[in-house]
Amino acid sequence: MIGFGKSSWVTLAIMAILLVLPMVFYWNGNTFYLSLATRLTILAIAAVSLNLVLGYGGLISFGHAAYIGFGAYAVGIPTYHVFYGGAEGIATTNGLFQFGVAVGISALFALITGAISLRTKGVYFIMITMAFAQMAYYMFLSIEEYGGDDGLVIEVRSKLPLVDLDNPMELFVLSYVSLVVAMLMVRTIIHSRFGMVLQGAKGNNERMVTLGYNSYLYRLVAFTISGAMCGFAGALMGNFSSFISPEMMAWSRSGELMFMVILGGTATTLGPVLGSAVFIVVEEFMSSYTVYWHLPFGLMLIGIVLFVRGGLMGLLVGKGR
Repeated sequence: MIGFGKSSWVTLAIMAILLVLPMVFYWNGNTFYLSLATRLTILAIAAVSLNLVLGYGGLISFGHAAYIGFGAYAVGIPTYHVFYGGAEGIATTNGLFQFGVAVGISALFALITGAISLRTKGVYFIMITMAFAQMAYYMFLSIEEYGGDDGLVIEVRSKLPLVDLDNPMELFVLSYVSLVVAMLMVRTIIHSRFGMVLQGAKGNNERMVTLGYNSYLYRLVAFTISGAMCGFAGALMGNFSSFISPEMMAWSRSGELMFMVILGGTATTLGPVLGSAVFIVVEEFMSSYTVYWHLPFGLMLIGIVLFVRGGLMGLLVGKGR
């Protein structure tokens, strides 16, 4: 961490709780909470990646769920061909290959769509990112060989050296370590010259251009990095759920990621993790009581936006209005 102020200590404390508490429950025979924590950490990685462009870059991407889908299908499709034949060139359960494809395809899609989307701004940028994500959604929806709308079962998880993803504890630890790396990566980027330019473009893009910076290129690189990170989260999600479907890429899923970032606190290291934790907990427990479990989310978001500066992270470190 760079500096150890109050926010840094809060980050360390919450990340320690997120690591230890699920393990304690698991060792006491309650595997449910370990599974919940694994899903939380995976979605938190996706939220952290979105925070790079949304929180620090001011780019409201409404299509980040597409990268989760690409990452998950990068695991599911090669495994499918192992069990059902055909396409021998991609038939493999090698995790390094699958994760590499997940990151590569997501980065490429982000690069291509970002190059187009970043030519626009404001509501046009929001809509065009959503449009590209919906194109990916309908593409997988139409491929019947991979299940179409019914989805695709992943028969076996990725095979990685030193890590057995069939072991719930090892899958959780891998997801947790990946989350920490993602947080440190974003923090390092933001405190670099690259990150300063990215944040400067968010505040006053015209001034950065006048100073001689190609803000378009900086934003495109950030958008590509963000997509690659989210694709990695998708590969983890595919291994975790052992099932994938186009529904993972729907615009509503992108909205959920945005909700996590805004609720937890944009442009903060821990904010996306806090937002993900609250989202998962409220979704899991409220849905068992009512079908209208989305209502608390809306009320919570309205309250945070109106009365708290900096989301839940701002509330914890004393920045409330």
